[in-house]
Amino acid sequence: MALQLSLSAPSLRSHNSVPRFPSSGSSSSSSSGSRWCLLGSKNANLRAGGGDAGRGRSGAVVKCSVDTTGVYTVGKVTEVDKDTFWPIVNSAPDKTVVLDMYTQWCGPCKIIAPKFQELAEKYLDVVFLKLDCNQENKPLAKELGIRVVPTFKILKEGKIVKEVTGAKFDDLVLAIDTVRSG
Repeated sequence: MALQLSLSAPSLRSHNSVPRFPSSGSSSSSSSGSRWCLLGSKNANLRAGGGDAGRGRSGAVVKCSVDTTGVYTVGKVTEVDKDTFWPIVNSAPDKTVVLDMYTQWCGPCKIIAPKFQELAEKYLDVVFLKLDCNQENKPLAKELGIRVVPTFKILKEGKIVKEVTGAKFDDLVLAIDTVRSG
């Protein structure tokens, strides 16, 4: 027996929870290495198949066939690029979005990265993203007006409303709090 379910992801999104469906074919209870899907995507088709093929502990295989360009995880910093940034921002119009624009060779960027992750774990109502301002992502960095790294852009309803340049943690926290409360 097979179960097929089609869902519209935006209807599943809530302020406090993220639907989590591993896209790997594994049905084990461990989620390490799995890629979460649904949040911010347009449509998802989930199939749980019976029978002996692919059967794990739970007896069902869950597959996700979905455009994952608009996926982010609450409580984590999500790496974006020139192709995934705007779909993620557009998938979270009611949320504050904080973008860390960094480079691999930047010392201050490396120092503030763990603190940025701590903020993602603290502010579950905020989407935290990071963009490597490398050659591949140069068009987006230019579009967003990057001048120095690290630069933090804070967006609300798809518009940049605050910017913090440099590894100024206290200034970043103040800016996030201001946008969240406003």
